[in-house]
This record gives sequence, C-alpha cells and structure tokens, in this order.
Amino acid sequence: MSRALYRTRIKFCGMTRPGDVRLASELGVDAVGFVFAEGSPRQVTPMAARQLRLAMAPLVSAVALFRNNSAEEVREVVRQIRPALLQFHGDEDDAFCRAFRVPYMKAIPMGDGSTWDAQSLQQRWPNAAAFLFDSHGAGGSGGSGKAFDWRRLPTGLHRPFVLAGGLDPDNVAEAIAATLPWAVDVASGIELSPGIKDGDRMRRFVAEVRRADCAELD
Repeated sequence: MSRALYRTRIKFCGMTRPGDVRLASELGVDAVGFVFAEGSPRQVTPMAARQLRLAMAPLVSAVALFRNNSAEEVREVVRQIRPALLQFHGDEDDAFCRAFRVPYMKAIPMGDGSTWDAQSLQQRWPNAAAFLFDSHGAGGSGGSGKAFDWRRLPTGLHRPFVLAGGLDPDNVAEAIAATLPWAVDVASGIELSPGIKDGDRMRRFVAEVRRADCAELD
C-alpha cells in the first residue's frame, strides 16, 4: 500500500491517570490501552478503567490488554469498558480470543529470539484483526522498554501489524522508516515511571510519528 494513502496510527498503552488519557486524546492519538494482565505494574481494575474511559475524547478507541486472564475476567472488562479491540499477550488460542465478539489483536513475543513466519501466524490466529510485535518474551505483557531486531519481523502478512517494544521519541521515526507499520504502540517510552506518563514525551512521540509520515511522502 502506498504510504500516501494512510498515516501511521498511534496507541498509548498502560494508561492509569485521567489527565494522561485526556492529553493523549488532545494529541490525536488513535487508541489508548488499559492493562488487565495480572502482575503488570500498569494493571488497572475494570472499575478504574471505566473511570479512565470517561476521559477519552470521541473517536479515540479503547483497547483492553490481557495475558492469560480467565474468560470471566475478559467478559467483565468487555461489559464495563466496551473496548473497541482486545489485545492478548498470553497463550490464548484463536477460539478463546474471538469468543467475546470483539475484534482482537494477538501480541507476538520477539524478545526471546523467536522467529515467526506470516503463514503460521495467520493459520494459528486466523481471526486476528492485527498482530502486534513486541520485545517481551513468551508470557510477558510488554512495556519492558527494550527493542528487538526489526529485521526479524515476518514478511507477507495479510493483516495490519503494530510495532511495539522499546519505542520512544528518539527512535520511533527510525522505526517507522525501517518497518512501515500500520501503527506504533508505546508505554514505557513516554513514562516517568510505570503507568505515569510524561506530557513532554507524549507530545514529542506524536510529533516524531508525524515527521516520519511526512518524510515517507517526500
């Protein structure tokens, strides 16, 4: 697809404060992510996420992140948050991911040196709306702040893909130029500490994504 036909989407993940959600909306971010994975330093409860969702502007999408959560936990989040997209980081198979009648994105761990090919990914999760490639190891939920070798991304995917893992305002333009992702996803790269976002980094990140998009059209 010609780069002139679309812009790189942006997702800010691991939101825990209403002010950060509001600023993300004002900056034109496409989606904000709420983490429900047990043990994550950015984990929020469904009740807390419901309050955070109230700070979202119209046309900004809510994404709910899970890692081996029970079906009951996922259903409760769907009921309370009404996310536009579910994001699964654990051992969930396609049948589990699509059982909630919400489009889902499967996170693929790249941090342990694993190699994946497009055909096997699409056969294993045929109903995935997108794939997210992150630098976490198997079973991790991301947000480590570490990048992986972008050259290991599989080619030939017939789904949009999201690039994550170690992105920040200093390298996101380079990452976009190197991989041409549908979207970029950031958590620790715009934070002061886990879950606590930094306004200046948020602004710089968005500006660098837009700069990269403009550069691709030159």
